[in-house]
Amino acid sequence: MARTLKRTAAFAALGRALTAGARGGPGLGTRLAALPRMIKATTSGEYDGGLRLALITAATVYVVSPLDFVPEAFLAVFGLVDDLVMVTWLAGSVLSETERFLAWEARQRAVIPGTVAP
Repeated sequence: MARTLKRTAAFAALGRALTAGARGGPGLGTRLAALPRMIKATTSGEYDGGLRLALITAATVYVVSPLDFVPEAFLAVFGLVDDLVMVTWLAGSVLSETERFLAWEARQRAVIPGTVAP
């Protein structure tokens, strides 16, 4: 059940992200440009995206892995369906996580170190 909700959220984020630029939200270029900053902030411990970044990395490795060609060789079209689902999930997850990161980054700029915010 929880896994289905996560998949649904990733697909919904993909849909929102593809139309966000037209609605005034962050566009695809802004989100992709945020990826290196997100990775750096995660590895330095400033941002809490470690598990999500690990899942995104694992999905990317799965999609580009030569081992993934084995199902395609034996299952033809059905072997490609798993790739389609994985790439769609991956795109939605990247877009969702970059949206979350950009919101976190905006909040960080609003905080002045050493003061107490009301």
